[in-house]
Amino acid sequence: MSDRTPPGAERFPADLKTRIDAAISRRGAAYVARTHHLDAHGRPLFSNRLALETSPYLLQHAHNPVNWFPWGDEAFAEARRLGRPVFLSIGYSTCHWCHVMEEESFEDQEIATFLNRHYVAIKVDREERPDLDAVYMSAVQQLTGGGGWPMSVWLTAAREPFYGGTYFPPRDGIRGSRRGFLSLLGALSETFHRDPEQIGKASEALLQAIRQDIEGGQGEAAAPLDLPARTLIDAAVDHYKRSFDHVHGGLQRAPKFPSHVPVRLLLRHYQRSGDTEVLQMACLTLEKMAAGGLYDQLAGGFHRYSTDGQWLLPHFEKMLYDNALLVVAYSEAFQVSGRADFARVARETCDYVLREMCDAGGAFYSATDADSEGDEGRFFVWTEDELRRELAGVDDGETTRLFLEHYDVRAGGNWEGRTILNVPRPDEGVWARLAGARARLYAVRARRVPPLRDDKILTAWNGLMISALAVAGAILDEPRYVAAAARAADFVLSHLRAADGELQRSFKDGQARQAAFLDDHAFLTAGLIDLYEASFDGRWLDEALALGEASERLFADPSGAWFMAGQQHETLIAREKPAYDGAEPSGTSVALMNALRLGLYTDDPRWRQIAERGFAAHARVLGERPLAMSEALLALDFLAGTPCEVVIVWPDGSAAAALLAALRRSYLPSRALAAGSQSALAELARKLPFVRDKVVLAGRPTAYVCRHGACQLPVSDAVALAAQLRAAAS
Repeated sequence: MSDRTPPGAERFPADLKTRIDAAISRRGAAYVARTHHLDAHGRPLFSNRLALETSPYLLQHAHNPVNWFPWGDEAFAEARRLGRPVFLSIGYSTCHWCHVMEEESFEDQEIATFLNRHYVAIKVDREERPDLDAVYMSAVQQLTGGGGWPMSVWLTAAREPFYGGTYFPPRDGIRGSRRGFLSLLGALSETFHRDPEQIGKASEALLQAIRQDIEGGQGEAAAPLDLPARTLIDAAVDHYKRSFDHVHGGLQRAPKFPSHVPVRLLLRHYQRSGDTEVLQMACLTLEKMAAGGLYDQLAGGFHRYSTDGQWLLPHFEKMLYDNALLVVAYSEAFQVSGRADFARVARETCDYVLREMCDAGGAFYSATDADSEGDEGRFFVWTEDELRRELAGVDDGETTRLFLEHYDVRAGGNWEGRTILNVPRPDEGVWARLAGARARLYAVRARRVPPLRDDKILTAWNGLMISALAVAGAILDEPRYVAAAARAADFVLSHLRAADGELQRSFKDGQARQAAFLDDHAFLTAGLIDLYEASFDGRWLDEALALGEASERLFADPSGAWFMAGQQHETLIAREKPAYDGAEPSGTSVALMNALRLGLYTDDPRWRQIAERGFAAHARVLGERPLAMSEALLALDFLAGTPCEVVIVWPDGSAAAALLAALRRSYLPSRALAAGSQSALAELARKLPFVRDKVVLAGRPTAYVCRHGACQLPVSDAVALAAQLRAAAS
């Protein structure tokens, strides 16, 4: 039994030492402790309770000299016993500045010793506990006007915050700071003990502000959404027009985030209005993102965001949710524009995820880090000499010349003396000619030390990726993507369940943990509906309906909309009603669309009423700040239009390839789809009213396009179906 008690902490009891040693031993000989504090044999000098966790982020801190606790009753009981404040640190495994603060402060033995003697320190993975992240991020935003990660919050033993911020330099004067982390720890500890009344007043005021910020006026009567839906959408689009960067795409700002221009909303607006400026905005943004350093030109897939205004200089982490959302955007843009480069980017991104982010069971990992070998971006960048050397012998030198020109490679590089590959002048013909060079360089790069990968499996993000693969598979006619989506859905539905059958948030090391939140239910429900529309396997629609019902049971507010956490979750100091679409859509926005889609499928008016109450509950935000809920505007567009029902039926033992191809090529976002053989649809008609009486005519595959039960003439010709779908979309 090893004694790895962190410095300044009370000596660990024997049973805790035993459990920590056993947890480390189970990880095997390949386990590497992430710390500078090692003995002569390379073993960690210190360990803490995070060694008992499965989160990759928490395990990164398991051997800091800080005596970290996971979030839970034990930590707060300890704070009460010792009469100390709590220091709460929230981050995630691929967060660059989280790594910086770890290196500078949490690995610093002097700072760690002070923390251990004066505080109870808690670490939280924001991706496992979005409910905690929302509450304490609100506190930081109230105090500082901004937020981010690492998040640093000072709490009482009652879990109430009294001070907070994000990254803090370790000591006074470092990075231009007036007061460093160590000085701040000392000052706040002194105030906590010397002036508890001041701490109490600060926490009380902050608690009221948090509740007002995130609880969405719960308990108040829902106000009707007075403004017409089209007015809200037009106002949002007008804002994007005023703020748009007509040279580089995206908004006129730096850094640039893909989510800041809701491409899918612009495509819908173009479809209804015919406003070509809006289509050009969407296409330019997608083109410039894929041409810049934001996009991994060798492997496919997108980095987190661009630190500059040109999409050139990325923050190099890769997140599953970014790539899932962008696959859908590029696939739909291909449908609308017919641009082959958009289809290529969607395929490359799907292939990247399937190749590098896929678990053996078919589910998807969460993220990869920005850093490798201690440097941000090292894995992804090149010098001109490296490229010339590795491409030598490909041919007579023409390929090398063309590669360097196409990917903007210069002697001095474009970032810290190295080159981030990017494409100033996109050319699909040149891109095709360079396939061999890219493959060669990808193989070379694969031999480098890769960034760390966060291999936990999150239900919500897998739901987004199931949607992405299903949508791309249907639009691009790639059955393997649909099959991959089905495999992932099978994994989540079978492995991310508690003993009572309730959905769970996270899966790691063979273990599902943490009751699922609203976004887990909502994103997975949407993914299953998309998977049904790509595969026409009725199982997925059944599962989506069951999850939709579970969402209402667990998260619905009787006055309208949904809470992030349900009654099955820990009771926190505030209960969030999500009302903001950021890098990920909110669970609220996706749940709104799910309710409308399920209502269209089932013809059950209850679902539309659920959606209308949800819109009413967020009427103030939608009326005053529609950009805050840009993803909800997709659902509002669906509600404002007249969605159609499309049914394709074919004789048993045959198929309807031409009609299904016409359906794939048609951009029809507000719809419900059903397809199958005559006997399959007869079975489905028991559950889906709009499928009833849709039969094969004259022994040929037949398509029906309907609205509110009123159908156009059934057709068996693909050209005629395409014309009907165009009319239905307008």
